Amino acid sequence: MAAGTADRAETPRAASRNDAGLPRRLAERLQGEAWFDPFTRGRYATDASIYQITPAGVVLPRSADDIAATLKVAAEHGVPVILRGGGTSQNGQPIGTGLVVDCSRHFNRVLDYDAEAGIVTVEPGVVLERLNARVKADGWFFPVEPSTATRCTIGGMAGNNSCGARSLRYGTMRDNVLAMRALLHDGEPFAFSLTGNDATGVAGSPRAEDLAARMLRLAQDHRDEIEARYPKVQRRVGGYNLDALVTDRPNLAHLLVGSEGTLAATTAVTLKLSRLPAHRVMGVCHFPSFRAAMETTQHIVALDPVAVELVDHNVLVLGADIPLFRTTLADITRGQPNCLLLAEFAGDDLAALKRDLRRLDACMADHGFPGAVVEVIEPARQKPVWEVREACLNIMMSMKGDAKPVSFIEDCAVPLEHLADYTDAVTEVFTKHGTRGTWYAHASVGCLHVRPILDMKRGGDVAKMRAIAEETSELVRRYKGSYSGEHGDGISRSEFVEPLFGATLARAFEAVKDGFDPQNHLNPGKIVRPLRMDDRSLFRFKPDYAVTAPARTALDWSDWGGFGGAVEMCNNNGTCRKLAGGAMCPSYRVTKEEQHLTRGRANSLRLAISGQLGTDAFTSPAMKRTMDLCVSCKACRRECPTGVDMAKMKVEFLHHYHARHGLPLKDRLIGLMPHYAGVAARLAPLLNLRDRYPVLAAASERVAGLSAKRSLPVWRRPWKEVGEPAHPSDVTGDFRDVILFGDTFNRAFERENLEAAERVLVAAGYRLHRVFPAKGRRPLCCGRTWLASGQTDRARAEAKRTLDALLPYVRAGARVVGLEPSCLLTFRDEFLALLPGEEAAVLAERSLLIEELLMRDLSAGRISLPFVHQGGRLAHLHGHCHQKSFGMMGTVEAMLRAVPGLDVRPIESSCCGMAGAFGYGKETVDVSLAMAELSLFPALRGAGPDDLVVADGTSCRHQIHDGLGRDAVHVIRVLDEALVPRH
Repeated sequence: MAAGTADRAETPRAASRNDAGLPRRLAERLQGEAWFDPFTRGRYATDASIYQITPAGVVLPRSADDIAATLKVAAEHGVPVILRGGGTSQNGQPIGTGLVVDCSRHFNRVLDYDAEAGIVTVEPGVVLERLNARVKADGWFFPVEPSTATRCTIGGMAGNNSCGARSLRYGTMRDNVLAMRALLHDGEPFAFSLTGNDATGVAGSPRAEDLAARMLRLAQDHRDEIEARYPKVQRRVGGYNLDALVTDRPNLAHLLVGSEGTLAATTAVTLKLSRLPAHRVMGVCHFPSFRAAMETTQHIVALDPVAVELVDHNVLVLGADIPLFRTTLADITRGQPNCLLLAEFAGDDLAALKRDLRRLDACMADHGFPGAVVEVIEPARQKPVWEVREACLNIMMSMKGDAKPVSFIEDCAVPLEHLADYTDAVTEVFTKHGTRGTWYAHASVGCLHVRPILDMKRGGDVAKMRAIAEETSELVRRYKGSYSGEHGDGISRSEFVEPLFGATLARAFEAVKDGFDPQNHLNPGKIVRPLRMDDRSLFRFKPDYAVTAPARTALDWSDWGGFGGAVEMCNNNGTCRKLAGGAMCPSYRVTKEEQHLTRGRANSLRLAISGQLGTDAFTSPAMKRTMDLCVSCKACRRECPTGVDMAKMKVEFLHHYHARHGLPLKDRLIGLMPHYAGVAARLAPLLNLRDRYPVLAAASERVAGLSAKRSLPVWRRPWKEVGEPAHPSDVTGDFRDVILFGDTFNRAFERENLEAAERVLVAAGYRLHRVFPAKGRRPLCCGRTWLASGQTDRARAEAKRTLDALLPYVRAGARVVGLEPSCLLTFRDEFLALLPGEEAAVLAERSLLIEELLMRDLSAGRISLPFVHQGGRLAHLHGHCHQKSFGMMGTVEAMLRAVPGLDVRPIESSCCGMAGAFGYGKETVDVSLAMAELSLFPALRGAGPDDLVVADGTSCRHQIHDGLGRDAVHVIRVLDEALVPRH
């Protein structure tokens, strides 16, 4: 068995009386890994539901043989087995008391691909987005595209019978699965596929053939009941798919689809691909009321769109207050609609699709809404519209406090003719129980997502959940719909299988389960013989749940309801598991380990601060190892649907950890850098010898933990402001008054950036005010070097010193402008947590990065900059993580494009990997370089020798120089060199 990270080497703790020899037996049998330490088990105890069940252990298989061995060993010890993909299920499917088998880590290869026929066979751990990236070049895609496509796995999608926004055209997972290979409960292999034309549809032992024959007979025996009781809606994923076996040519694999790992362990899935349409167009339909939209949906669907998705009033109002969505919503909305329906048409003939939009407009007019369609034809406009739609859940789930939108009835589906009455009735149920919900998603198939807002820490709200579930189930039956329309049964809905399908079919489902898994070893408690959905012992927040640590926080978490509230914002949706696009989560993209994931860290913190991992777990070495690879990129702050801010949590954690264990020399040296930078500059010839002599580099690694593989920044004569200190009375209050904040890194190592900034600001007509601290001459500092190691008291003192110096000027109307994103943006982020109150808020509001300042005033026509045409020179732009977190990269790009003749090429990349001091550590240097190799380094290797490489971050520039041997420059250097020479 492979070795793992240090915290996993702890003494295994048995979860039941039968598993004492389980770790040893698995170690003997597996090529992959198995973990039994409390932290790993805790990280796999949850999915995106409200539930938490601690497993006996976690297995990361490398092959089908590993899964077979796991099944056999587990059976010997009487331990259940639960197959898991991305862990994004809404209803508790991939959690349980047995062995959780995570297929996503290693078991994720494409096994066979016929590019001509459009058929592909994959292992269950393959992520959908990665599969589609693989087949796109041949004009194919797998059309079942749920909103979790960036992290959901094919195995999980097959287990839940996933659907996605375009199921109206392409169907559900079941409609696109051709065959499946799997293992029975004891590890025996078999395969199911299409029957008929001399094909039995089964491969394997006589036992598998007998099992298939029994399932076909069972379905035939219940044909009348199946016809009478199965809902006649596309979105029906509850129970088992016995209806798939009463067709003319049944595909036995479809019985496994939607079975949630309760029947067999999938080892390979064969999929039917679809051709990528050449064009897509969208019509944004405006409605004055929610009911009007629901009544009109069926008529829009009659026009044969690919998708019809709802964006309701709550999302429109909340989204308009979010800068990320404000521009898009302004582009696609006219007036003040109550809600929107997004109707998409797709095909190879663009002219025909434009005619479809005209038919849509006519349809809306026929039903009383003339001129209510905004056409979105350009792909570049469609993408952000879909991002708004996909952000509906994000907007809802960002709600702070204990009451959250809870998933348990969110994907009921009803026939379109009943959709308006059904949604009205459910809203009345919410009102009756004193809550509300927000509707969104798949109007096209009558499957609207809704989550009532409840507090799962309160028994009263748990009782409301049960009542709402029962009353909604009754409504679904009344309207002949499906209680599980997309996300499966799991724990939340398995109890409602029998009320929907009736006792006869419920017993037939039990016969299916018993035929495949007579000992009930595979994911027990789901679909048949269910766990109770309101059993609080299964909840993430059990009745005795309480946050006990830390006793006192170092940062202000009042906006989150305390540190515990901030940690609990993670609902396990798994967005941080995406492997492409955006920046989150760079360490996971390298290691693929749940431990090194925003979700994994948040779960570990939650379990630790609530005492579920033992005494002092919060400040334990295992917790430290869990946090070590967080590079504080802040990507989660922006990209996590619920706004989990792991970078800030790491500061809080390190404060308490170092208070207990002491501070390493490396952290002391880095923290004190702003204090000794002036002295170091005078000793530059001596200090810079370190990188010239390997023996000195080795010594620095041994003594201070600074990797000998790395060069260090070169100490130089520092930048100094010219002129006398200003006075607040010098500020006139117009836009020209600025204070150039010189951060430690640019002062000490790259003063030419600050000198360039002075020239550009003066050329633009700004007045520079020189501000110095009230006491002493040491330059002002943001405190970032102390925050990086959790030295919050030192950081707070530095923040107070800087705030006191800048505040009088800011109050007089001056703006503070800086170059280094990690430093300047500390004023807008951590200062508010270190020094909560109006004063820090005033400084935050008036602090800008230099490209923000220039672009804002250029756009307003307040300044002009005379630039020389650059003749088409290429500029490859890499964004600093903190710029991305604050949504600034568009501004950086726009500022560079203001230079005529400069061809700007943004690099889509995650963290560069240097991340301040992270890339210099001897323990983290390899991970740092691996992060750079994900996308940044490959992109720059293709850059020409005369191309510009632009990166605002000091650490980014050093990573590029250290790893590729080429120089990157700050954007201000580009602007300075492009200025028309002054005579």
